[in-house]
Amino acid sequence: MSEFEQKVLSKLEEISQKLDKVLQASGSPATAAPTTPTPAPSPEPVASTVSPSAMVEKQRAEDEKVAAPPVEGRRTCPSCGGFDFNAVEDKSQLLSAMGGIKIYAKNYVCKKCGYTMPK
Repeated sequence: MSEFEQKVLSKLEEISQKLDKVLQASGSPATAAPTTPTPAPSPEPVASTVSPSAMVEKQRAEDEKVAAPPVEGRRTCPSCGGFDFNAVEDKSQLLSAMGGIKIYAKNYVCKKCGYTMPK
């Protein structure tokens, strides 16, 4: 995560904590200031009553999943289980052609059994 994203996340956490305090304070009748009675507005459906801090924790967990993908390990041949491959250009798949230079996709050929594995 970049430094900017970390700063934004810390600011959001501070705001979340302040919102939690305000929500807790407004919920208790002792701290509520007496006001003149006003007609109650029509009730609107509430999407969810999830606290802001819970939303921040959920977002952090999702970011961690995206930031650290699982490690795949070594390339292994599905046919013989070997680890030694030759990288061969696949002339049927042109990836880019710029200034007369063509870049092709690569296939990996097992040195033991000859199995061709696309990248």
